[in-house]
Amino acid sequence: MLTTATKMKFLSILQICDSNFPVGSFNHSFGMETYLRDGQICDSQTLKLWLNSYLEHQFIYSDGFAIRLVYEYLKDNQLDQIWQLDRMLTVQNSAKESRDGAKLVGQRMIKTYLDLYDISLLREYEKRIKGKLSFGSPSIATAILMYNLEISMEEALTYYMYSTVSTLIQNGVRAIPLGQKDGLLIMKEFFEIFENLVEKIKKLDFDDFGLTVPGLEISQINHEGLIFRLFMS
Repeated sequence: MLTTATKMKFLSILQICDSNFPVGSFNHSFGMETYLRDGQICDSQTLKLWLNSYLEHQFIYSDGFAIRLVYEYLKDNQLDQIWQLDRMLTVQNSAKESRDGAKLVGQRMIKTYLDLYDISLLREYEKRIKGKLSFGSPSIATAILMYNLEISMEEALTYYMYSTVSTLIQNGVRAIPLGQKDGLLIMKEFFEIFENLVEKIKKLDFDDFGLTVPGLEISQINHEGLIFRLFMS
């Protein structure tokens, strides 16, 4: 039987990973909308293909890798490395809208997390952002929170990927559009993929940080020039 502490931890994870968690993620597609406008994403299969490419060729080398690194830095009390990582995540993002979108979501995450949990390092992160010493990163903020909730790094990566994909699927359901059932089926297919990606992230070298493929990056850059848009990035 689960202990009360375990139940509370599980409920905390459900709340944080809800696609309706109020941090503004539903306003951003991070390049997906460009593919929608070009007709390359038009149904559930093409959405799944894009999501898999995003996870495999960009996410694991940026946000995913960042979560692993934050856990390692916190374990060794290397806080300066976390602030350096915040800068690296921001400046390596070539697309202005995606860069600004990540900062906005990250800053809202920190504020919302602090409304729920009193975590001193998140308060320091917030002060650094207000003092223009840091930018704000969703993955770093979430890693700090989950570390303090005593959630393992592997679980944190899985939950964060679930939250990211769930939000992007909901955005795809609205924009393509698709039925909610289609979104549920796509989500289920990613459960095993998450496990494989976690293993890949655990094996990455620091030189792998920031890798991406041109198509994804160009779509994020081109989003700014779309004639009409549903999303901010």
